[in-house]
Amino acid sequence: MGHHTLKFYSINQELILRIYMLGAKLARIPIAGRVVKAIMEWYARNQHSAWILTREEAKKIIDKATSIAVGDCKCRKVFKNCDNPLKTDIVLGMGYDVFMEVRKGEYKEISKLEAKKIIDECSERGLVHTIVKCQDNFYAICNYCSCCCVPLRLRREYGVKNVWKRNKDILNKFLSSKT
Repeated sequence: MGHHTLKFYSINQELILRIYMLGAKLARIPIAGRVVKAIMEWYARNQHSAWILTREEAKKIIDKATSIAVGDCKCRKVFKNCDNPLKTDIVLGMGYDVFMEVRKGEYKEISKLEAKKIIDECSERGLVHTIVKCQDNFYAICNYCSCCCVPLRLRREYGVKNVWKRNKDILNKFLSSKT
């Protein structure tokens, strides 16, 4: 099931990011907005969310990955609010399989050393590393900026708490996952 959901997401990623932001705006409408926000919180808890990583945690996840590719950060590509680098979306595990198949030519296979270099460069720019999970599968390390990245904006600007969070045990959760 997770493979099909991730495949659907990868095909429609730009549209889905816009829908997330529309949902957040609708969540501000009195009364009806509570329902929208509750649905968004449920979705984040059960289907799709991101966990904040330290630089070291991101590198340990890269060390564990068998296949790694990089592509454009879709949040920056869609919202264009800054000049941070685009080639910072690191897919691994099931994410590698799905994104290399579905978004042919947009993602390029890279080495663990290249992925760690991206992490270092993003860290130096003040970007926040996250591991993203779709259903039961961790599939990407994203490097978030505060002005474009949807999960961070959903939490900070709209109060959708479950979409972007920190769990000091996330590395162990990743290492024990199916990914």
